[in-house]
Amino acid sequence: MSSKFTKWDVSDYLKTEEDYAHYLNAAIEEGDPDLLQMAIGDIARAKGMTSVAEDAGLGRESLYKALRAEANPSFKTIAKVAKALGLKITFVPA
Repeated sequence: MSSKFTKWDVSDYLKTEEDYAHYLNAAIEEGDPDLLQMAIGDIARAKGMTSVAEDAGLGRESLYKALRAEANPSFKTIAKVAKALGLKITFVPA
């Protein structure tokens, strides 16, 4: 008997800004900046890359480039994307 599998994509399950925040906080807890960048990309895909790019004042291709694994986006870019996702960056004592 063979099993059938479907492709699972986290962006299919990220529906609200609260979902986005929980997902990003979980990524932050891991302490891996690459994982955080990937999570931001997942959320951008969930919301729609074109919409996020427009809201962030970026070109769609620029957003894709900024969020790919080997990219090193500026903090300014990440802040713009966070705002476009309806989120704010907050710091608290460790």
